[in-house]
Formats: sequence, C-alpha cells, structure tokens
Amino acid sequence: MAYRVRVFLDFWNFQLTWNRRAPEEAKCDWPKVPAVFIAEARKALSKAAITEPLQLEETRVYTSYNPASSKDANLRKWLNDVIDRQPSFRVFARERVTVRRPVHCRGCGEEIANCPSCARPFTSAIEKGVDTAIVTDLLSLAWEGAYELGILVTSDADLIPCVERVQEKGFKIINAAWSGVGNQLAQACWASFLIDRVARELLRGELLS
Repeated sequence: MAYRVRVFLDFWNFQLTWNRRAPEEAKCDWPKVPAVFIAEARKALSKAAITEPLQLEETRVYTSYNPASSKDANLRKWLNDVIDRQPSFRVFARERVTVRRPVHCRGCGEEIANCPSCARPFTSAIEKGVDTAIVTDLLSLAWEGAYELGILVTSDADLIPCVERVQEKGFKIINAAWSGVGNQLAQACWASFLIDRVARELLRGELLS
C-alpha cells in the first residue's frame, strides 16, 4: 500500500536561503520541487527498510506578503497565476501586519518613533499566521487521515511540538532544510535531508549547461 504524501513548504524560509546560497541569478524550478523532495524522502525510508511506494497528494506552499508593496504584489500574482496552477500545488498567502517599530539608538539609548525629516512613524510589516497555518494543517490533515508521510520544508523550531504530536499518532514527518539551520526541528522529525544536496536538481534547465 502506498504512503500518501503531502508537502508543507514555508515559502520565505526556503526562498530567502535559496537567494543567499544559489549561484547568482539562479532561479528555482518550482514544479520540480515535489518530485525531488519525494525522491529524498524515499531514500530516508529505504534506510529503515520501508519499501512502500510514495504517492504525492498535494504540495502546500505557505507565504505572506505586504499589501502596500508593489514588489510583493508581483510576487503574489506569480504565486497565484503560476505556482498555484501547477499540478499538486496549493498556495496559502496571508497579508503581513504593519506595526509601529521605533528605531533604537545604541549610543544614547533613546527610541525614535518618527522620522526626524518627514515625521512619519517608523513601521515594519511583520509576518503573521504562516506558522499557525502550517501547524493547523499538519494536525488537521493527519487527524483526517489525509496523509501518512509529511515532508516539512522549513527550519522553524516552533513547529517541534506539533511534529512530535503528529508522530505520536504514527504519522511520519521528514524535514527538508538547509544546512546549518533548523537542527532542532530536524532532530525532532522522523528523518531529514539537506536541501543543499539537491539544490542543483532544482535549478532551471538553462542554468545547468
């Protein structure tokens, strides 16, 4: 009997590290992601003498965007019009929340809440709800019996309690993360693999020659 697989991917956790480590101008070929990651998961299972075939059910991409940013507007359009239309992919995007963020002077210790030139308040758009969405889906889909194996693409240690709870019920979670980050989450998961080792397989074709 095949193991049904769902991929849970934190977009920014993956993409920001890709931007730092991939060759200059190299872009990820997103449609390849599920197949490459499932191949790595199969290797991990084989080490435990588990030979059941793997059947991809869904690739869930979780992200956030700043509604006031034109750059993020283009990103959201790409996610909705390109990525969300790929086989198995579903994109879950949440608006970032803009909050006041005073600037702290390390010299005198004073906090400056407004720009001394234009008087506008210093603000920051912070991510809200992405981790919660991943946790909710890991739990709810497991309890619904919608997968046997989850591939969790993030390095966020905040997900450890959720992973531990899901695995107590017999589900297997395999962590895909970049080297040097997320060791705690990788240790909590049933197995793990490094994205660095397969990053070249994810490059767009024209960059492989």
